[in-house]
Amino acid sequence: MIRHVDVRLCRAHSFAPVLTLLVCLLLAALPLCGQSAPMPQPAAVSTLHIASGDLLELTVFDTPEFSGKLRVSETGDVLIPVAGSVHVAGLTAMEAAGAIEQRFRELDVLKAPHASIFILEYATQGVTVSGEVRAPGIYPLLGSHNLLDLIAAAGGATTNAGHVIVISHRDGKSDPVFAQFDPKSGTVKNDVDIRPGDTVSVSRSGVVYVIGDVARPGGYLIENNGHLTVLQAVALAQGSNRTASLKHTRLIRKTEVGREEYAINLKLMLQNKLPDLTLSDGDILYVPSSQGKYLGYRGIEAAVQVATGIAIYSHL
Repeated sequence: MIRHVDVRLCRAHSFAPVLTLLVCLLLAALPLCGQSAPMPQPAAVSTLHIASGDLLELTVFDTPEFSGKLRVSETGDVLIPVAGSVHVAGLTAMEAAGAIEQRFRELDVLKAPHASIFILEYATQGVTVSGEVRAPGIYPLLGSHNLLDLIAAAGGATTNAGHVIVISHRDGKSDPVFAQFDPKSGTVKNDVDIRPGDTVSVSRSGVVYVIGDVARPGGYLIENNGHLTVLQAVALAQGSNRTASLKHTRLIRKTEVGREEYAINLKLMLQNKLPDLTLSDGDILYVPSSQGKYLGYRGIEAAVQVATGIAIYSHL
């Protein structure tokens, strides 16, 4: 008997490690069995809010006498038959429907109301697009739109468009938002979401005027990262003529007290003996003509013409 018990004890001890391992595996698997994979979260949807002047369509299930079109008053309320006035300004369509259902329950008009709101017209949800666009105006914002959508709706940017877009919010409390815009490629580096009532203003690129004794006088846009120097402006004008007086170049700049003139020695600047100056929007770079060079070249031309005439006459 003692020997039989010993055998059983030995067998029990031999199976103990295996049982212990199985129990541990089961315990470790229990949390995993009850744990489900995380569900993907839907992307955030930008929903427009109801404002004064909007036209709503209220539909109450199985109660057509309470349904109909409602205009939001200046105070942000809508007047519903039997239920009275309900404030809906600042709410989404779903939130407004919930507020109307709550009013029906509070007044015991309906036991289990089911209402839905559809916004037919947005009176104040437009976005003003101004500045250097082809068709400035107010454009409706009937969904989530970005800057490029609104610029495209306004006909696109003009040839004078700058590199900055300013977004001003209607509340007047938030600071303006600045976006970097590339007019050539039509892309925005830091695109931002547009709110109802915002004002989008496309800046105008600066213009520098190069006049005088240059190959192509005219106005040139400041496109190179918002900077344009004297030598770059002269290069855009295809350089100076041979009769130009580079030493007596003038920079005319508009200041708060009026226009001021600054002397520039363009010859030394071209020789890299003077620093290249940065120009500002509206600057005028005037390269005058040298009277001495003009008379000298005119004399040379006259002499060449006389010599040509003599040579032709001598061969006759």
